[in-house]
Amino acid sequence: MPRAVTASLLALALYPHLLPAQGTRLWVQSRFEEFEKGQPESTAIASRGYLEAGPTLQSVFLTPSTYIWAVASDSQGNAYVATGSPATVLKVSPAGVSTKLFTTKDLTVQSIRVGPDGSVYAATVPSGKVYRIRPGQSALDESNATLVFDAATVAHNPAPAKTEQAHYIWDLAFDAQGALYIATGGPAAIYRVDTSAATPHPELFFESDEQHIRCLLFEPNGNLIAGSDGGGLVYRIGKDRKGLVIYDAPKREITALAQSADGRLYVAAVGEKTKSNLPPLPVQGISVTTATITIVTPGSVQASSSNGLIPDGTEVDELSPQGAPRKLWATRDDVVYALRATPQGLLAATGNRGRIYRVAEDGSFVDLAHAATGQATAFAEAPDGLYVATSNTGRLYKLAAQPAAHGAYQSDVLDSGIFSQFGRVEVNADGPFELLARSGNVENPERNWSEWKKVTPNSGSAGIPSARFVQWKVVLEPGARVASVGVNYLPVNIAPVVDEIAVEPGARATQTGQQPGQPQQITISLPSAQNALTYVQDASSSPLSAVKDRTAVTARWAAHDDNGDEMIFDLYVRGDGEKNWRLLRARVTERFYSFDSIRLPDGGYRMRVVASDAPAHPLGDALSGARESDRFIIDTTPPVLTGLEGRIQGGVLHASLVATDATSPIARAEYSFDAGRWQYLEPVGKLSDSLTEHYDFTVPIAALPLRPQADDEAVSAQAPVTDPGEHILTVRVYDRYDNVSAAKTVVR
Repeated sequence: MPRAVTASLLALALYPHLLPAQGTRLWVQSRFEEFEKGQPESTAIASRGYLEAGPTLQSVFLTPSTYIWAVASDSQGNAYVATGSPATVLKVSPAGVSTKLFTTKDLTVQSIRVGPDGSVYAATVPSGKVYRIRPGQSALDESNATLVFDAATVAHNPAPAKTEQAHYIWDLAFDAQGALYIATGGPAAIYRVDTSAATPHPELFFESDEQHIRCLLFEPNGNLIAGSDGGGLVYRIGKDRKGLVIYDAPKREITALAQSADGRLYVAAVGEKTKSNLPPLPVQGISVTTATITIVTPGSVQASSSNGLIPDGTEVDELSPQGAPRKLWATRDDVVYALRATPQGLLAATGNRGRIYRVAEDGSFVDLAHAATGQATAFAEAPDGLYVATSNTGRLYKLAAQPAAHGAYQSDVLDSGIFSQFGRVEVNADGPFELLARSGNVENPERNWSEWKKVTPNSGSAGIPSARFVQWKVVLEPGARVASVGVNYLPVNIAPVVDEIAVEPGARATQTGQQPGQPQQITISLPSAQNALTYVQDASSSPLSAVKDRTAVTARWAAHDDNGDEMIFDLYVRGDGEKNWRLLRARVTERFYSFDSIRLPDGGYRMRVVASDAPAHPLGDALSGARESDRFIIDTTPPVLTGLEGRIQGGVLHASLVATDATSPIARAEYSFDAGRWQYLEPVGKLSDSLTEHYDFTVPIAALPLRPQADDEAVSAQAPVTDPGEHILTVRVYDRYDNVSAAKTVVR
């Protein structure tokens, strides 16, 4: 990529008259997936493909903790956040002033609620305890806060309670009478605590054979809705403490519940039912550091930067007041941690991208706001909006109830691939908005790009400075809706480049596989493939199929055009000692060419390939680039054999000859005696590397390889031998390009 930038800028500096490439191009962003690549600020991105002013997501307070697991609020608008690493309860005023209410040696404060009397109830993990912090109290530790629930104590009650201690407390909820309900896991149960009693006494309210009770929700009629982890079950538990499974979710863990004013129940579920997502519980005496890793690493959905549930996504289902379920919305890339029903739609807090969505009844949705953190984990009422708790890092936000006075959205960066001229900006929009654009020659817009320039959409040239990269920004007022933005651009034409050439004499390209009886098939590779270079990213860089044919020559080449223009190729050859290039073939569209070598006399040659983008431009506007091949040899003439003589004396054959080739060295020689097997013949000096080779050899007759006798061959009177001392010596010689000559002589 940097190479292309340098080439384009250098070309413009040297050739200011460079011509425009093939036609004007249009970069359009109109779909949800395209808008998601940009940077919204108080701007909502609708799944139906448009931008509109959205609510402001304002940071209220940055905690010293990594995680905020839960948030609750009181009637004065104060927020109470439950944190982990370190584990505390913080009170945060609407103005962002914080007070530490509670600290614990436990790993985390998992859940928090504000009771009817204004007391704050905090649940800790893994000890499985719930503490009460009365109004006006602050900076309490475990010894000073009131303990209202201890899983270790409850586990030994002589009641029908389970004998196994619960380590997880996932959720807290209050009924209309002010009683506290505690959802536990490992084992799964719900406990009830009468907080008005002088000495609160927990009692088992409901047991489940699931692994965990993950979330609680009270309906207006007093029934308790509970979601589980294990089988993904949703229970409705009446005042008689009998639970009815009202929904078996398609996923294993219910992470959040919400109910609309008209009685629709919303259920968020994650995880495959065949997998167990919960981590093993820490053993006694384990170090805090190790236990933190064990608990926080994704199991039952806890905010973590390594959350393994993301690939499974989340499904949000809706149960009508009559109980009929339907899938409302699903996301493949996010985990839903909290739901909130509002008159405008269902809000979903998600990770690991910190997105807050609003889902409509028809399943369409809006990406409402982006937190600058990993996970949005919880909602709570706030003055003129909602508190949003986040993790990685632990920050408290406020999501405004109404759209902001101005929303802004910065698009993704367009890489036009080469220095380009930018034209009219096409916008499909309604309502008041302002459009701006900027450009630059490096990918990062913060590195010396042009200033933002106001653009009049759908009207003439935008006046954006020519460059390689461009970006647009829209400022939206309430009621405005932008459905698409398109930037017209014209890349500067850059000449094509021939990257490399390979010429293979003695080969003919073929487009089909080898058939029986055909010559031996070979492949012709470019030098870059042979040397493991990768700068030629072209389909033509793969091996080319060919067959051996000494009468043919095949050339292949790789070329590219930075504009992506279609190319044609002209091929030229020039022999040793020649000055002019001779046209071999014009307007070749393939990236290889085979021709008969007989068209050229024997000798050394070079090939020149000229690439042109003429098919993409008007006559006279095309540009071209060329490259020459390495020297190659054409040799179609066999060697000349002279002076072949032979004689037999004393039972020994002695023979000699001279082989000469005008173009290429002699490669090898063979001889046959009386039509016997061919036997390798070594030249004088042993090395066969010259245009002329001398052969002089002596072989005992008894050691010569003779012609094998056929089974039906007569050996006697049917083939009379007139002269027993007469023999035939045949010699054949090959040059380097497999041209062959043969000669024979009679020896006695």
